[in-house]
Amino acid sequence: MRQRVVRVALTAALVAVVLLAVPLALAIRSSLYAGQRDTLERAALAAAVRVSPDYATGDPVELPRAPAGGHLGLYDPQQAKRAGSGPRTADAPVHRAFGGEVVRGRSGGDLVAAVPVSHAEHVIGVVRASSPADAVRDRVLAAWAVLLSVTVVALTIAVLVARWQARALAAPLEDLSRHCRAVAEGDLNARAAPSNIAEIDQVARTHNTMLHSLSELLCRERDFAANASHQLRTPLTGLQLALESGLAQDDDARLRPVLTEALATAHRLHHTVEEVLRLSRSPDRPRPAAGDIAVAHLLQETQEHWHGLFAADGRRLECGTHDAPADVLVPSGPVSEVLGVLLDNARVHGRGTVRLVVRDLNDALAFDVSDEGAAEGEPAQLFDRGHTGDGHGTGIGLALAAELAHSIGGRLSLTRRAPATFTLLVPVRGAGSEGNAPACR
Repeated sequence: MRQRVVRVALTAALVAVVLLAVPLALAIRSSLYAGQRDTLERAALAAAVRVSPDYATGDPVELPRAPAGGHLGLYDPQQAKRAGSGPRTADAPVHRAFGGEVVRGRSGGDLVAAVPVSHAEHVIGVVRASSPADAVRDRVLAAWAVLLSVTVVALTIAVLVARWQARALAAPLEDLSRHCRAVAEGDLNARAAPSNIAEIDQVARTHNTMLHSLSELLCRERDFAANASHQLRTPLTGLQLALESGLAQDDDARLRPVLTEALATAHRLHHTVEEVLRLSRSPDRPRPAAGDIAVAHLLQETQEHWHGLFAADGRRLECGTHDAPADVLVPSGPVSEVLGVLLDNARVHGRGTVRLVVRDLNDALAFDVSDEGAAEGEPAQLFDRGHTGDGHGTGIGLALAAELAHSIGGRLSLTRRAPATFTLLVPVRGAGSEGNAPACR
């Protein structure tokens, strides 16, 4: 910004100097030449009043001193010089002056002023005054040199003032930029300092107000997540203990499957709460390897949980691996949650058989979830929070799934509209032995 301000100021100064200096230089040149011609004309007039009409009969003529470095002479009607200095014969300005008018012009390298001498309404002679044009040109060049020096000094001062002004303007903006960088790095307590520039101070105050509001909003959201997690953990833990106690004490064969399913659901709910809380705190924080699970085990758990739900709707769930090793490890919590969202989305919005297939992409695994329906709406908007496409639901599931995928370095996308196919890409966390997991039906 500093260089831009200096360039703008220098450009403005140059334009102003050109618009002022060029006409002034031309005016100086015209004035010096006109002044010299006026001097010559006055000298010729002063000499003309001293010329007696009897000079033609031999009366001596006393002419005043010639201009410095020039000539002053009297010429008779025969074009011959009769007194003073100058050319021996009349030149063009003298010829014209015999017509009865004062002539100002050039002859050779001289500036010339020719004044007629009249008697009884007749021109009886011409006084010629001249001086070298080079002398005037030298004076013009000297004046131009002074003007150029003044211009350079003015431009130098303009540059210095522009640099000072650029520093004064750029310093608070650079401070505001450093403040914004600190905020981007996580320091929400940073505030922009005031400056002496009203417009920049207004931007800084608006930014600080916005940051204060955002900080309060983030604090409320974090507090809500922490409070919800704390309040949910206690009843969930109590529910899990009660179910485990019931399983240990109840020998009723009819209740044990129900209690076992309820306990598994409570465990999954507990993991869901933990993942959502982790995502709200730091979505980019790496997860510990202790939460990883083999692909085969993940598919088995998914099949056990979702098979009954799809069967109750009269639909089938098929899951298996295409060419992925069975013991490759993936993050248990996030992947399970994303697959849960995709399967629930297929159950609610899709139709027909639902298939979950795992493919090996060398450095990543692809989890494809497809059904026999078609995806509605624009693919770019499906993962926007609040977008439901068909008007049903809250529009949170796919957005949450995309955030969970991003938190483990993966990506969730719609790879086919019909049949609707969503693909979750998960980086490989560990290499396993060759072999495929058995398909589960």
